[in-house]
Amino acid sequence: MGLDHEGVRDLLGAWALGAVLPSDEPRLLGHLAECEWCAAEATRLRDTARLLDGGDPTLAYERIDRAATGEPAAYENGDQGARGRLLASVLATRPAATGAAPHAGPYAASVAGLQALLRELGEQGPWSTPVVHDWDVHATVAHLLAADESLALRLGLPAVRAPQGEPPRDVSWRKVWAHRTAEVIAYEQTRSPAQTVAAWREQSAALLAAPEASSAELAAQATTLLGVRLPIADHFVVRGFETWIHTDDIGRALGRPVPTPPDQHLWRMVRLGVRILDLALGTESVPVLLTVAGHGSEGEWVLGS
Repeated sequence: MGLDHEGVRDLLGAWALGAVLPSDEPRLLGHLAECEWCAAEATRLRDTARLLDGGDPTLAYERIDRAATGEPAAYENGDQGARGRLLASVLATRPAATGAAPHAGPYAASVAGLQALLRELGEQGPWSTPVVHDWDVHATVAHLLAADESLALRLGLPAVRAPQGEPPRDVSWRKVWAHRTAEVIAYEQTRSPAQTVAAWREQSAALLAAPEASSAELAAQATTLLGVRLPIADHFVVRGFETWIHTDDIGRALGRPVPTPPDQHLWRMVRLGVRILDLALGTESVPVLLTVAGHGSEGEWVLGS
């Protein structure tokens, strides 16, 4: 059973201090992964907790968690209103609920999930841990920064800061894309992980704030990105899928569980994947029956016919 917004609020104080009960943590993380609003509020809560002791989270953890879990307060300074001030500070600056349309929901949720995971690492975290291909955690985030760039440019947003050289000519889009990815990763590795994460967050926020993220009509326009012609709405789903996949890659590398996307997002990804697979097979192939079941639904398709 999942948690609603009110249920999450009751646990955020403990979560911000790393003291959520093990039985509650999977459900809480699952909600934070699918709800950008709650994930942003959780991040602000944790930041504020660390500020209460001048940047030393250990003392704040001990004090505020007692208040959050109902235990008697034992504050060194006798101030039992710390949690109230903490929550008031967070609620006063919390962002408005996202206006993203359903087609942008998978991307918004995946972005929130990755933000929550990266926030746990800290500035001195295991950023050099190998993840996938020859990328470590830092390079994987840089890859996502590069991967989102094509959609960002299509929507009129600025390119990432990485200098762009002359792309290869008369070659496939895959080689052009690999060249740009290598450029972005090389540039970001000259910067700190915090700078790379900030750039990725800025770009993802701009994508979710674009008119196409909230308007189904604008998102219905088709465009070719990375060799595939799809409606912009579907390109948002593609971005959500890849962001979740690499979040899971990072989580596996670090031994940290990453929740599966909400059912409605997961099935949107499945249906898009089936359509792309059908296009790849073409009409000349032998028909293939594909059945996908689980997570509260089931789908059956005949591909290549």
